[in-house]
Amino acid sequence: MEKRRLGTHGLVTSAQGLGCMGMSEFYGPRDDAEAVATIHRALDLGVDFFDTADMYGPFTNERLVGRALAGRRHEVVIATKFGNERREDGTWLGTNGRPEYVHAACDASLARLGIDTIDLYYQHRVDRDTPVEETWGALAELVEAGKVRYLGISEAAAATVRRAHSVHPVSALQYEYSLWTRDPEEEILPLARELGIGFVPYSPLGRGALAGGIKSADDLHETDFRRNNARFQGENLAHNITLIAHLEAIAAEKDATPAQVALAWVLAQGTDIVPIPGTKHVSYLEQNVAACELVLPTSDLERLSAAFPAGATAGDRYPDMSRVNIDARPLTAP
Repeated sequence: MEKRRLGTHGLVTSAQGLGCMGMSEFYGPRDDAEAVATIHRALDLGVDFFDTADMYGPFTNERLVGRALAGRRHEVVIATKFGNERREDGTWLGTNGRPEYVHAACDASLARLGIDTIDLYYQHRVDRDTPVEETWGALAELVEAGKVRYLGISEAAAATVRRAHSVHPVSALQYEYSLWTRDPEEEILPLARELGIGFVPYSPLGRGALAGGIKSADDLHETDFRRNNARFQGENLAHNITLIAHLEAIAAEKDATPAQVALAWVLAQGTDIVPIPGTKHVSYLEQNVAACELVLPTSDLERLSAAFPAGATAGDRYPDMSRVNIDARPLTAP
């Protein structure tokens, strides 16, 4: 598989990574045996970039990823995240970027993953009550201590990214990005390229919608968190399905799946972009990886972009949008 460079400080990964969140929570029942098989198959296919977070499970996803990659540590890039604080029973405690928490969260993630160093450590969400400079000062200390190699941040406002980058270089930005979520194109992607930061799209298949097949919320398991997402409900979903029809038509022309075409579009947006489609099934993984071999001509890329203009998708990305794309308060309040 092609390799891509994330940022300008030495982080190199496979052109496509694997998002592991759904293996433990959010997308219906879990099957650890199939999840481990999916991770192992990803390795066989050349995927070396695995994405998790302490909150997934909570905590169980890091343990799963650690077990699955044990013995092959030297082959992989492991990314995890802190900042969304939860208890073992799943209770949500809030967003935490306090320096002492950063250190404690890192040590806990290292233990669960069974590794000595985290390759890429993200601030998962911005803590409005802690100046980002303080959070990133703690992160810089983790790099100095050898516990972390590279740093990233997820769903932060552009001004916050700049402030974090002024404390310690940011290697990767992780944001939702796909044909039906093109918000980062306006400000975040240009900023990443200005500062020499890699871009890691999560949900590059629109939380599975761009794969086709979801015609109503009833198609989702009763524990699937998408049932509470506005994009998968009522008139919003009906509208969004009309958009996906354009994708399905182009996929039929290419003898490919809609998911493969959607991923090929993301991959074509720049060699500094490494999408991390998530799956817990070997068969879907194999289809996703095959998208790396699908090269779309400019005419098809333009057709897709025209069919999914920015803002065309109906419904918010999350039930509560107050925790994404936010800025942290200034270090010194006015």
